[in-house]
Amino acid sequence: MNIAARIKDTKYTPFLCRPLKTYDIKDLEDAISKDATFILQTDGKNKIALSWWVSSKRTRSYPYARVYDSLDFMGKKVTIIPAIKDEGAEGDRDFLQWDTISLMSLLDIYVIISYYKTAKPSERYKNKITKQRFAIEQIKKEITNLSSYHSSALHWNIAQIDKLAEISNNALKSYDEIASKLKIVMHNRDGAEKRIAEIKKSKDAFMRLSRQLAESAQKRESATTQVKELVDGTKATITISNYVGGFYFFTCDEVRIKGNSIFLIDAKNTTRGHLPSLSDIKDALLKMVLFSNLKNVEIDGNHYNPIATIKLTGNDVIKRSSLSGGEKEMFERLIREAKTNSFKILLNNTVIV
Repeated sequence: MNIAARIKDTKYTPFLCRPLKTYDIKDLEDAISKDATFILQTDGKNKIALSWWVSSKRTRSYPYARVYDSLDFMGKKVTIIPAIKDEGAEGDRDFLQWDTISLMSLLDIYVIISYYKTAKPSERYKNKITKQRFAIEQIKKEITNLSSYHSSALHWNIAQIDKLAEISNNALKSYDEIASKLKIVMHNRDGAEKRIAEIKKSKDAFMRLSRQLAESAQKRESATTQVKELVDGTKATITISNYVGGFYFFTCDEVRIKGNSIFLIDAKNTTRGHLPSLSDIKDALLKMVLFSNLKNVEIDGNHYNPIATIKLTGNDVIKRSSLSGGEKEMFERLIREAKTNSFKILLNNTVIV
C-alpha cells in the first residue's frame, strides 16, 4: 500500500521530554560525551537546546528520541549531524541525506553539519573504529554564528547545504588520518567522492540523489518486519510532501482502513519488561508529531481522514495493573500527550485513548 500525504506545519505539545542538564559552551566536548541532549549556555545570556546524532542515518541509535527531548525548550533547538559516519571496513558507513535536513526544518530544528575528528580502534574487529569524537572547534564556530542568527531553521538549514561538500571532504581527510594512525582499513573513498561531486553540482542534484536513496530504503523497509514490531494489519509506505518541496519517506508498521478513516500505526514491541523502552516510545512520538499534522492523505486518488496511532505490544500481554511505579507514571504522561495532540494509543490491541 502506497500512501501520499501533505504537511504544512507542525503543532505539538510533548510531555515525555526528560529534564535537561545545562553546560557552558567551553565544556561542549564534555557535554557531548555525557549527554545525548542538553541545554548549552552559549554566552552570558543565550541558551540553546542541543542534541546530537551518532550517525547520519535516522534509523541508528534513536536520533528521533534525542531530538524529541529538546522539543519543549522555548528557545532555539539545535541538532548536530555528521556528514559522514564511517565505522571502518568491517562496520557501516552512512551519509547525510537531504530529507533528514528537511525533516528537521519542518520541526523547527536548526542543523549543524559536522564530522568526526578522532576515534579509537574496536576491541572486537580488526578494521573497525569506535568512540568517534566530533570536531568540537568547528561546532563551536557554528554555534557562535547561530547565536546571532535571526531567520528560521529552514533558511539556516538550506544554507548549511552550501557547506556540506567542504565538511564531507574534511570528514574524509579525518578518516584518512584515523586510518593511518590506528592502522585500520576504512571504506573505499570512491563512493564518498562521487556523492561529494553530486553535492558540489547543486542543491537540486543533492536533493535528487538523497530522494532516490530514501525511496529505495523505504521500499526495503516496507518489506521487512523487525523484532520490535508486532503487527496485524498491512504494512505501507507513506510519502509526505511539504510546501517547500521537501519529501519525507516513511513506512507505517501497520495500516487499517475503517470507512473514510485510515489508522497510521507505529508499532513498538518488547521482548522483556512490561512496556517497550522509553527510547522506542519517543521514536514513535516524533513520528506522531508528523502523522498527527497530516493533510490530504490519499491512496490511489481516494482521500482518507488520518488517525495517528501508537501500538504497544509485548511477547506477553501488557497489563496496566502490572506496570511498575515508574512505568505507570510514564504511561499516564503518554496518555496525556495522546489526548493533547489527538493521536491514539493501542495497548496490545485495545484502544486506550
